[in-house]
Amino acid sequence: MDHPVVPGSTTAATAPEKDRSTEPQSAPRGFLARIALAQFGLFGALITPVIITMALRVAEVDPDNKTASLSLVLGVGALFALIANPLFGRLSDRTTSRFGRRRPWLICGVAGGFAGLSIIAFVPSIPAILVGWIITQTALNASLATLQATVPDQVPPAQRGKVSGALGVAITLSVVVSMVLASQIPGQGAQFLAPAVLAVVFVTYFALTLRDKPLTAKPGPFSAKEFAHSFWASPRTHPDFGWAWLSKFLVMFGMVGPSAYTAYYLMSDFGVSGGKIALLVIVGSLCNAASAAVSGWLSDRAGTRKPFVIGSSLVVVAGLLLVAFAPSFPIILLSQVVIGIGGGMFYAVDMALVTEVLPDPDTAAKDLGVMNIANALPQSLGPAVAPFLLAIGGGDNYTLFFAFCAAVALVGALSVTRIKSVR
Repeated sequence: MDHPVVPGSTTAATAPEKDRSTEPQSAPRGFLARIALAQFGLFGALITPVIITMALRVAEVDPDNKTASLSLVLGVGALFALIANPLFGRLSDRTTSRFGRRRPWLICGVAGGFAGLSIIAFVPSIPAILVGWIITQTALNASLATLQATVPDQVPPAQRGKVSGALGVAITLSVVVSMVLASQIPGQGAQFLAPAVLAVVFVTYFALTLRDKPLTAKPGPFSAKEFAHSFWASPRTHPDFGWAWLSKFLVMFGMVGPSAYTAYYLMSDFGVSGGKIALLVIVGSLCNAASAAVSGWLSDRAGTRKPFVIGSSLVVVAGLLLVAFAPSFPIILLSQVVIGIGGGMFYAVDMALVTEVLPDPDTAAKDLGVMNIANALPQSLGPAVAPFLLAIGGGDNYTLFFAFCAAVALVGALSVTRIKSVR
């Protein structure tokens, strides 16, 4: 059945052809490898604390209130990430520096992230950890928004599945390598700083080698209206962008909502040690990387995005249900394989889909920043919702929480079907 036409919106039948004249004809030589390394570094610094080291640090500093303190730190930090990503994307689009639009924000952002992680590593108090994580999330999301904007800047649509797949591989491999570093390097300070050092090296290398053309036309003043527009792209004017945002938000909630609580769940319900938790993360990440590498390439070859995004979301739903109702540790291990495969495919193809529904190529960083709110917001809402669901039925109701995350991701999969302009 055809979807009804909403007044003020467009469908595939009525949408005008996009102007391709300003799009790049081919990606610069070596661009794929350089951006993958930069993504590897950024996500190693951002994700490793969310998955394991922040929980360990908070438990060390505040063992009696570790769950509440972890929720506070991660939730507030994610809120700042939500603001920083589109805001700094907007500023990047408007930057007239002779060093380019993207390069200054890439370098300054990763330097700020290193400073924030240093505070977390060396100041043993929850308020200091909170401040450090706010700085980290703000600064690294400034770099992240700018980094992702270089894809539509530099890569034509027909090659974006391959690039998106490489970025998905980089995300998951960064987790594996960072986990290994965290397990092999003694001292929690070094466990935070080792991924941060890699981020500084790889992002700086990418920034210095980027063909970043300066913005020639000086933009108007950065008014309050401009500031407000940093966080908004009208779903009525750009319905496909709106549906892509909603689907990403819902699927990401399903995937990242449980991540901070998985370790507590495994320890309380299965008596699992830290070594087995690390094994689960590594296995899931390797499956994620393998799936991302293949899916992006297949999506380019097939010339389609939606079937891959929908299918990957449904696989994630299945994996979350396995976690929710797992009777034993081997089923938990299987669930991480399933989620890893689905998550890798989603990361690989969803970004390629998103770059094809951006409202305006001249505001790519801002619009990708708005889209990245769908990545950051679940990290804030997850810790906010989790205590209420976990408390139902006497406390620690992880089955209900994981099943809820699966239901949210399922709605996200269905939302992809509403996108009209991308196959």
